[in-house]
Amino acid sequence: MPPASATTSIKLDSKVKDRLQRLADARHRKPHWLMKEAIHQYVEREEKRQAFYDDARKAWDEYQATGLHVTGEEVAAWLETWGTDDEKASPVCHR
Repeated sequence: MPPASATTSIKLDSKVKDRLQRLADARHRKPHWLMKEAIHQYVEREEKRQAFYDDARKAWDEYQATGLHVTGEEVAAWLETWGTDDEKASPVCHR
Protein backbone atom coordinates (compact mmCIF):
# COMPACT_ATOMS: atom_id res chain seq x y z
CA MET A 1 0.00 0.00 0.00
CA PRO A 2 1.47 3.42 -0.91
CA PRO A 3 2.15 5.92 1.84
CA ALA A 4 -0.63 8.35 2.77
CA SER A 5 1.49 11.26 1.63
CA ALA A 6 4.54 11.78 -0.51
CA THR A 7 7.15 14.51 -0.64
CA THR A 8 7.13 16.83 -3.63
CA SER A 9 9.47 19.74 -4.07
CA ILE A 10 8.50 23.04 -5.60
CA LYS A 11 10.68 25.97 -6.59
CA LEU A 12 9.33 29.41 -5.75
CA ASP A 13 10.90 32.69 -6.66
CA SER A 14 12.13 34.65 -3.67
CA LYS A 15 9.34 37.25 -3.83
CA VAL A 16 6.60 34.62 -3.68
CA LYS A 17 8.45 32.75 -0.94
CA ASP A 18 8.68 35.97 1.13
CA ARG A 19 4.99 36.71 0.56
CA LEU A 20 4.10 33.17 1.59
CA GLN A 21 6.16 33.48 4.76
CA ARG A 22 4.50 36.80 5.69
CA LEU A 23 1.07 35.30 5.14
CA ALA A 24 1.98 32.20 7.14
CA ASP A 25 3.21 34.39 10.00
CA ALA A 26 0.01 36.43 9.94
CA ARG A 27 -2.12 33.27 9.98
CA HIS A 28 -0.01 31.53 12.61
CA ARG A 29 0.56 28.67 10.19
CA LYS A 30 3.57 27.14 8.53
CA PRO A 31 4.19 27.93 4.85
CA HIS A 32 3.93 24.19 4.19
CA TRP A 33 0.34 24.18 5.49
CA LEU A 34 -0.60 27.15 3.28
CA MET A 35 0.89 25.49 0.19
CA LYS A 36 -0.92 22.21 0.88
CA GLU A 37 -4.20 24.07 1.40
CA ALA A 38 -3.74 26.13 -1.76
CA ILE A 39 -3.02 23.02 -3.83
CA HIS A 40 -5.96 21.16 -2.30
CA GLN A 41 -8.35 24.02 -3.11
CA TYR A 42 -6.97 24.36 -6.64
CA VAL A 43 -7.36 20.65 -7.37
CA GLU A 44 -10.91 20.61 -5.97
CA ARG A 45 -11.89 23.64 -8.06
CA GLU A 46 -10.30 22.31 -11.23
CA GLU A 47 -11.88 18.87 -10.82
CA LYS A 48 -15.29 20.55 -10.56
CA ARG A 49 -14.50 22.68 -13.61
CA GLN A 50 -13.45 19.58 -15.54
CA ALA A 51 -16.61 17.71 -14.51
CA PHE A 52 -18.70 20.69 -15.70
CA TYR A 53 -16.83 20.69 -19.01
CA ASP A 54 -17.26 16.91 -19.38
CA ASP A 55 -21.02 17.21 -18.70
CA ALA A 56 -21.33 20.02 -21.25
CA ARG A 57 -19.41 18.00 -23.85
CA LYS A 58 -21.63 14.96 -23.21
CA ALA A 59 -24.79 17.09 -23.53
CA TRP A 60 -23.50 18.64 -26.77
CA ASP A 61 -22.65 15.23 -28.22
CA GLU A 62 -26.11 13.94 -27.27
CA TYR A 63 -27.75 16.97 -28.89
CA GLN A 64 -25.66 16.48 -32.02
CA ALA A 65 -26.75 12.83 -32.20
CA THR A 66 -30.45 13.27 -31.39
CA GLY A 67 -31.37 16.90 -32.03
CA LEU A 68 -33.43 16.86 -28.82
CA HIS A 69 -33.38 20.14 -26.93
CA VAL A 70 -35.30 22.64 -24.80
CA THR A 71 -35.14 26.33 -25.70
CA GLY A 72 -33.97 29.01 -23.31
CA GLU A 73 -37.42 30.58 -23.46
CA GLU A 74 -39.03 27.29 -22.42
CA VAL A 75 -36.66 26.94 -19.48
CA ALA A 76 -37.18 30.58 -18.43
CA ALA A 77 -40.98 30.17 -18.55
CA TRP A 78 -40.71 27.01 -16.46
CA LEU A 79 -38.40 28.65 -13.90
CA GLU A 80 -40.80 31.58 -13.51
CA THR A 81 -43.38 29.14 -12.10
CA TRP A 82 -41.06 27.88 -9.37
CA GLY A 83 -42.33 28.69 -5.90
CA THR A 84 -45.81 29.61 -7.17
CA ASP A 85 -49.11 27.80 -6.68
CA ASP A 86 -49.03 27.00 -10.41
CA GLU A 87 -45.56 25.41 -10.55
CA LYS A 88 -45.12 23.59 -13.85
CA ALA A 89 -43.29 20.36 -14.65
CA SER A 90 -39.97 20.67 -16.45
CA PRO A 91 -40.26 21.16 -20.21
CA VAL A 92 -40.00 18.11 -22.45
CA CYS A 93 -37.14 17.83 -24.93
CA HIS A 94 -38.12 18.11 -28.59
CA ARG A 95 -36.54 18.55 -32.01
